Amino acid sequence: MHAVKGRDSKVGLPVDITFPKKGQTCVVHYIGMLQNGKKFDSSRDRNKPFKFKIGRSEVIKGWEEGVAQMSLGQRAKITCTPDMAYGVTGHPGVIPPNATLIFDVELLKLE
Repeated sequence: MHAVKGRDSKVGLPVDITFPKKGQTCVVHYIGMLQNGKKFDSSRDRNKPFKFKIGRSEVIKGWEEGVAQMSLGQRAKITCTPDMAYGVTGHPGVIPPNATLIFDVELLKLE
């Protein structure tokens, strides 16, 4: 694991910040929404975290790049333009062509 040491800005206590590295399994909770706010998918609704290996093209490019910059335990909003998501094809019946997607992602664990 790649770790950075720092200080918690609120109380000044030392903290370890761990980022995912290529080949590690990321365990996340997420909510996926269209730009208009319509939810199209959610691991939270299923109460089952989603797992994927970073750097293996198992997820859209926006997730590969976005989650790689998250630290363990962090919750972040990742906005994926069409070229970083499903492009001109979309995902029929779920995601329209050329859609910008917004994900609320929490990095729960690294395996």
